[in-house]
Amino acid sequence: MWRTMNPIKKYPVLSYFLLTFVISWGGILVLIAINGMPETVAEAQAQLPQAIATFLLGPFVSGLVMTGLTDGMEGYRDLWSRMRKWRVGLAWYAAALFLAPVVFAFSHFVLSLYSPVYRPGFMTAPDGGGLVFMAVMSGIIVGIMEETGWFGFAIPKMRQRYSPLRVGLAVGVIWGAWHIMANDIWAIKTYAGEIPTVQYAILSGLGFLIGQLPPFRILMVWAYERTGSLVLMMVMHFSLTACSIACAPTEMTGWEVFIYSLAVAAVFWVIALAVIMADHKIRRINNEH
Repeated sequence: MWRTMNPIKKYPVLSYFLLTFVISWGGILVLIAINGMPETVAEAQAQLPQAIATFLLGPFVSGLVMTGLTDGMEGYRDLWSRMRKWRVGLAWYAAALFLAPVVFAFSHFVLSLYSPVYRPGFMTAPDGGGLVFMAVMSGIIVGIMEETGWFGFAIPKMRQRYSPLRVGLAVGVIWGAWHIMANDIWAIKTYAGEIPTVQYAILSGLGFLIGQLPPFRILMVWAYERTGSLVLMMVMHFSLTACSIACAPTEMTGWEVFIYSLAVAAVFWVIALAVIMADHKIRRINNEH
């Protein structure tokens, strides 16, 4: 047993990521074996709560297990203290809550000028109110369960060796790769449209690796460095998830999906790069004085 534990303690972050992928991807494969892959938007939305709950077990369980294995009770006390750190100022909560809505609103406005297919999903869905409710509830659950792992365990461990930017970018890419199973492969029949399935899977996978998730995670790490609040990270993640579900156009398929994803990702990348450049300039000025 101790020989098995040694590699885990020696490579805690790698162990966390491997365990997260095994649990989440394995869970989705089990769902596919039981229910099959959804072929319509209605089927995907009906199965979405079950898929989300199954997928979230990965980072949540892995975060708690790895915290206990590497840091014991002291690790759990530290995790709990960061979860209770909520007094960070209203400005931070405003930024955490409204960053994603502003980005999605801008993206939908611009794309809607090109085609009505890009109108927000909550405006075109048969039950828009129900979609918003599901988005909010999913956002709450996703924010809490995912960040128990990402910011609860992995990111603080990585920050012991790497800079905030490197950690944000690395975790963002891994975060994107982790999403491929549930957001790409699981619902591929729903959104591939006229694009061949394999081609769609590759393009969609690349979208998760370099799309909106890496810049958003960079912004999250930047905010966490200045607040140390795990609650704030959960709020920020909640907002992104809720907007992603409530705003996703219900009528788009094929290339329209990629245009939409590219537009949202581009806005997030512009914001992330602006924050990085501004932060670098401020630190340089402070160092000169």
